[in-house]
Amino acid sequence: MSIETTRDNISVNHIIGQKTENFIAQGDSIIPDIKPDILNDIFTSGTVCIYKKEINEGKIRLDGGVNTYIVYQADDENNSVRSLNVNLDFTQMIDMENARPDMNLDVKVTLKNVECKVINGRKINVKAFIEAEVKISSNEDIQVINGVNLSGIQTLNKSLNVNSLVGRGTVRTYAKDTLVIDNIDNLSEIMKMDLNILNKDIKVSYNKVLAKADLNVKILYLTDDNRINSVQSTIPVMSFIDIEDVTEDDSYNTEYEIKNLVIKPNNVDEHSIYVEVELEVTCEVYKNQEINLIQDLYSPKTNVSFTQKQINVMERRENAQGTCSIREKQILPEVGANKIYDVDTAVNITKQTLLNDRILYEGEVTLNYIFNEGNGISTKKTTMPFNFSMDFKGVNPSSNITTNMEIGTQDFVVTTDGEVEVKLDIVFNVTLIDTVEINIIDDINEEENRGNNTCSLVIYYAKAGDTIWKIAKKFGSTVDEIIRVNGIENENKLNIGQQLFIPRYNG
Repeated sequence: MSIETTRDNISVNHIIGQKTENFIAQGDSIIPDIKPDILNDIFTSGTVCIYKKEINEGKIRLDGGVNTYIVYQADDENNSVRSLNVNLDFTQMIDMENARPDMNLDVKVTLKNVECKVINGRKINVKAFIEAEVKISSNEDIQVINGVNLSGIQTLNKSLNVNSLVGRGTVRTYAKDTLVIDNIDNLSEIMKMDLNILNKDIKVSYNKVLAKADLNVKILYLTDDNRINSVQSTIPVMSFIDIEDVTEDDSYNTEYEIKNLVIKPNNVDEHSIYVEVELEVTCEVYKNQEINLIQDLYSPKTNVSFTQKQINVMERRENAQGTCSIREKQILPEVGANKIYDVDTAVNITKQTLLNDRILYEGEVTLNYIFNEGNGISTKKTTMPFNFSMDFKGVNPSSNITTNMEIGTQDFVVTTDGEVEVKLDIVFNVTLIDTVEINIIDDINEEENRGNNTCSLVIYYAKAGDTIWKIAKKFGSTVDEIIRVNGIENENKLNIGQQLFIPRYNG
């Protein structure tokens, strides 16, 4: 016979699988007739766009492209500097066991490197090395029993705080701007473009999440008279995501993904470049919920049966941010007193140590200087090691954290011949996710009565692994009665061989 129960509802976001996969997007490209032959490449750069992503049975499909720029030394009498824009489309299939179309898919793509190989003066091969971090998850509404309506029932309870999923939403938005260049510059070619999303923030109002960020755009360009200059702009990005029952006390996880981009130089007379970036913004919202779980139960009077399963739930999810400020001087004889046009910055963590309430990072920053050299352009790559300590209350050596880094302030000033003053801020965005396995009891049924126990008292000697709960359940007594009869002060401490009097239940 089924027993009446009371229940709590929680919504759980299960991580089904995570995987990191590296792949290459490549293709050959012909130098347009209006451009001179290529002698050798000087530097390359690019931006990854994900046009489409989908989950199939056991597989993830990514469709995208890499918008690359190749700056090269031309095979002409002046050895002039020119550039070429090549787009590499790709379709990548990633095997993911247990993946199903109804699950959530999160993808973070990083362009690790772009290589250019000269096949002949009119043809090149371009390779883009891409890293994709893929996570699939599933939302599940779960009912947990917190009360049983049966006289004399004994329950082993546990109170637990969990992060319950409030909702998840995705929207697309556009960041648009017209970047004005110097009036004396007649733009000939775009040589390089960098996109960085900074200063992410969240506001909540009337069942809507306002996701705010800044898109920093920097463009390096060549003029008709073979000068190199740059222009940059910070474009505010705002998007509203509808999620019911959100509050300011909830925690949020927001991700931005570049879907497509348009870079269009305007007429020469306008001295400007139009930039349009399509972004997909995804937000997950969690609330902290206290639940009372029944971990085990029995009845001293009747036989009770139940089913039980174990699930992993998110016990805690918190975000923290810290800034590592690097202030150094580098000696670069190659640069001398020349103008630095741009610096490509890449950050790599080589070691991560978790302590109580603190995270220690060791890593290195790779800087690729792009600078003037005579009538041309050259590059110089350097590395700087760094150590960074970040306080994060609740972190311990067994914690599960993810770290994302973004470049904040960066400034490179040539102070004397060959000496560059570096000012660089690395923003560490750290997410702590603690999970816990809980027992879920369901389908509680009352069966035929227990056999009559003719003993009013049992003498028992504690064994390894015993608890008062286990002993009470075994002999059909109660924890409270065993504690009372034996005068036990600490119910969580039993000594092996300890004599216990087990009274019969008389409720």
